[in-house]
Amino acid sequence: MALTRKAASQTRIGLVSGGLGAYWPQFPGLLATLQESAKYVTERFEKQDCVVVDAGFVSDPLESASAAETLRAADCDLVVVFLTTYLTSSMVLPIAQRVDSPVLLIDLQPTEAMDHATTGTGEWLAYCGQCPLPEVANVFRRSGIDFRSVSGYLRDENAWSRIDAWVGAASARAALRHARLGLMGHLYPGMLDISTDMTSLSAQFGAHVEVLEFDYLRVRVDGVTDSEVAERLDLARSVFTLDDSVDEGDLAWGARVSVGLDRVVDDFGLDAMAYYHRGLGGELHERLGAGMILGASLLTARGIPMAGEYDIRTAVAMLVADRLGAGGSFTELQALNFRDGVVEMGHDGPAHLQISSGQPLLRGLGVYHGKRGYGVSVEFDVEPGPVTTFSVGQNRDGSYTFITSEGTVVPGPLLQIGNTTSRVDFGRDPGEWTDDWSATGTGHHWALCTGHRARDIKAAAELLGIAYVGV
Repeated sequence: MALTRKAASQTRIGLVSGGLGAYWPQFPGLLATLQESAKYVTERFEKQDCVVVDAGFVSDPLESASAAETLRAADCDLVVVFLTTYLTSSMVLPIAQRVDSPVLLIDLQPTEAMDHATTGTGEWLAYCGQCPLPEVANVFRRSGIDFRSVSGYLRDENAWSRIDAWVGAASARAALRHARLGLMGHLYPGMLDISTDMTSLSAQFGAHVEVLEFDYLRVRVDGVTDSEVAERLDLARSVFTLDDSVDEGDLAWGARVSVGLDRVVDDFGLDAMAYYHRGLGGELHERLGAGMILGASLLTARGIPMAGEYDIRTAVAMLVADRLGAGGSFTELQALNFRDGVVEMGHDGPAHLQISSGQPLLRGLGVYHGKRGYGVSVEFDVEPGPVTTFSVGQNRDGSYTFITSEGTVVPGPLLQIGNTTSRVDFGRDPGEWTDDWSATGTGHHWALCTGHRARDIKAAAELLGIAYVGV
């Protein structure tokens, strides 16, 4: 078995282009020019990993209404309206009203600037896509419709990078509104911040929450064969370096649980999961909970994030980060290093192998701090470079908040206790950063993402109708 990523449902981008039909008889050739621009825009979107539903080119409100119906039926994650030249707001409003999807307005003129000496009225109108933008924006505001816009020219890579950010945000929205989130076990006793209302996850994100018993895992682990364990051990040895502290029996148990955990994920169609079980006296459920780190890390690497300690909100953050191509590893504060000016953060338990600086290590632990059981745990340091902390916070009224802070992982001494650990420089006093981060409403845990992702996560929050806070 290889670490094959789960095939995520493709993001659906709706596209409609338009201009004012009154121009076509007045300026022969203008429509063909604008349709050629629309073809280029469609092709750019089709090169992305998404399904493009192109509703065509509209010239009047009747055609707009027909396009709106096409896009409404397609259930798009983002609808893009290409303003090729001036058009009336009455041609755009029905689309936004009927599609029940976030709307992005784009106006991309043919080139960087007109050649004024050779430009007549017909040629100028091809450059006039930004002309209706204030009008449409005004009508959207008065109609209570959220929107965002990108202005530029057809081959303007700066404009396309901004458009791509919205497509990425739409991918995050798609991941959550179609997600099946698993909750297995029970809350870590006393961690009140982690307690999450399952209904609110469905209400605010559109996700389904599947409540799972540890017995569902027990039964599937019972059915794992010795040959399947041997195959999973081969995979583990190819993915991880094994420390001398690893007990072969504990590793084999982790491999057996890993195969059973895969079956739980497959049988319930899960996209992400949070779990915890306290156990008592070494009974079977305690052993299952303690043996999940290997399997949970392998699943997270395959795009099915696993969060420990029953933290479903962090599983949501990890899922969004993964779909943005940013990894997203289960993380908490570990210590502050005032001498080096860094915040040390990480966690025991499941980790996202994408963010490791090298081949991750499996370390044997005779005790899990704060948790019962023993077994193998994942240890690595994070690849040096830009990173983003990403938390899903919750407010007094129950609403969720996407919270980020951008920093840089820098090399230096790290813990060697079976944790994923990193030293993050936020460019300021570590204590002051910690105070500001804690004041946002973040919970105990968050996802550590590769790259500076605040802009992308902020865009995802906007498309989801979620508040955003940056530190």
